[in-house]
This record gives sequence, structure tokens and C-alpha cells, in this order.
Amino acid sequence: MVATSSSVGSGAAGAAEFVGSTSRKYNYFQPRGKRATHYEDVTVDVQPDPERYLIQNWIIEFEGGKGGGAYQKGNTAALSSNWHAFRAPDQEWERTHYQRQSKIETMVQNVITNARRAGAHKAFDKAWLTILQKHLGAWKHAEFGLGTSLMQAQRYGYTQMINNATLTNSSYKMRLTQDITLYLAEIGMDIDGWNDELGKQTWLEDPIWQPCREAVETIMGCEDYLEQYFAINIVFEPLVGELVRSGFFMQAAAANNDFITPPVISAAEADYERNLANTVDLIYLLANDETHPDHNRTLFKSWIAKHGDLAEKAATALQPIWSQPHSKPVSFQDVKDVSRERLFQIIGELGLN
Repeated sequence: MVATSSSVGSGAAGAAEFVGSTSRKYNYFQPRGKRATHYEDVTVDVQPDPERYLIQNWIIEFEGGKGGGAYQKGNTAALSSNWHAFRAPDQEWERTHYQRQSKIETMVQNVITNARRAGAHKAFDKAWLTILQKHLGAWKHAEFGLGTSLMQAQRYGYTQMINNATLTNSSYKMRLTQDITLYLAEIGMDIDGWNDELGKQTWLEDPIWQPCREAVETIMGCEDYLEQYFAINIVFEPLVGELVRSGFFMQAAAANNDFITPPVISAAEADYERNLANTVDLIYLLANDETHPDHNRTLFKSWIAKHGDLAEKAATALQPIWSQPHSKPVSFQDVKDVSRERLFQIIGELGLN
């Protein structure tokens, strides 16, 4: 029998001896597999929970007696019989995350440096140069808004595993924002008449971008951290994010003699696959919770309706961008159909059709 504070009269560390007291392995949680992974060892229960091991209750409280500071189950409307069951499929933790980000940054910088050295920008179609300044410059603001939203959301997750997945998601978004900013600034130094402010102006004033702003800012304004995480990866990304990144820039760039932009933003597609896998795993657990499945499914469907409507309007409003390049290798309707199919596939996996 596991010793508790009540059985030994103390909750102090070392007050009781139990199976595994002298072990150098963490065995106070149930791993998903036969053995705990390194990710589980450094993530599970790093954030204390009085319902599990913190017998003396929260060690820190905010003024007014709000136990555990921000760590409250009421920070989301979703319910769970065991918030600690979630394990991120990508098993990302601090060291692996920094290593991955470093490799991506090295790749992106090498691409930009080598392209500038070779004068690759001289072959860019003139209309494409305007598109990069206006629309890629505007898109970085969408990525920044989503990254900021996730940064705020991770503060309120109930477990370290959820917070970890949300924060790495934010970090990927911020890295892409930085990559686009530096990319446009660097190639702009070689191009006469380049305007670094055109992207911001387009984001704030161009009518075709205002529904996208509304969708992003609505997510940023959500007070439910899980709604933010859900809205970004389950709804906005397939309907708008992939539509813009892979549906436009990665397909239209090469056709307009631009072989630099695709590798700069390509890592974002791999980022999303990782973030989507994490989100789907968490939402699936909640949608099939042994105690609260009906409540959670109803809640998630309301989020799909709310954010899906905004994302659809955002995507539709961006249609004119597809007609602006001289070379048009793909139609808006084709990529729009792909994005909708992608959304239906995701919600189908979750049983939220």
C-alpha cells in the first residue's frame, strides 16, 4: 500500500518509505507504453495537482484563495475524468524542441543566403514581387496573432502535458513569423522600391484581409484556453492556414520563378502536422471521456460552428489573391475544396461530423 501523509503523520519529502523510494526512475505515474519515455519522465506531473500527489493542497495561491494560481479546471468549459491521460504524440519537450527549431532556422537561413548570393530574386515575376510584399507580408501577422493566442492559452492549461503541447505550438508560429519577416527584409535589400511596410498596411486596411483579421482576433479574444487551441488547429488551420501556405504560396511561387519562398514556409506545414496530431489526440480523449462525452461533443460542435463560419468567410474573402500572379498553376476553388475536405476528415476522426 502506498504511504500517504495521513498514514505517517506528515506530508514532508522523505517522511515515508514506499516501493520505489530508492529508485532513480520515475514510477509515480502510469506510462502509456510498457516503459515511460524520456518525454513522460520530464513532463508528467511536473505541474503539481492536489488530486494526485500534492496532499497538502496547492503550494501557491493567488490573492483571494484561488488555489493553484491559474491551474483551475474551470479555465475551460470542457470536462475530463482524467486530465493527466493526455500524452502529446510528438513527445516534444524542451531539449528536442530547441534542437528542432535550430535545425529549421539553419535551413531557412542557408536557403535565403544562397539565393541572395545567386541573385535568384532577379528572376522573380514583377507581379509576384508585389504579392510577396503585400500578401506574404500580411500573412505573417495572422501567424503572429495565432502564436500570441497560443502563448496566452498555455498559461491556463491544467496539466504540464497540455501546456507543453500548446507552448511548442506557439513557438512554431512565432518562428514562422520571424522567418517571414527576416526573409522579406533580406531579399528587399536587393530589390529597388521594396516596401517593408506594405504587408502591415495590407493586413490592416485591405478589405480582402479583414475577415481573416476578424477570425484571428476572435480566437485571440477567447477566454477558454482549450477553445483557442481547438479553433486554431481543428478549424482555422485547415480552412485558412493550409489554404494560404500550401494552397497558394508553395504552389504559385515556382510558377512565377520564385524558388525561395516555398522552402522558407515549408517547415510550417510539418509544424502543423505535429500540432494537429497533438490536438486531435487531446480532443479525442475528451470527446470519448468515460464521464463527460456528451457534454464535450456538444461543446466542440459549437466551437466548430462558431469558428468555422469565421474561417469560411476569411478563406472566401482571400480568393482575389489567386488571380493576381501572372502564372496561375492552381485555381482557388480547387484548393478551397481540398481545405474543406481536410476539415471534414479531421472532425470525422473526432466523431464530430
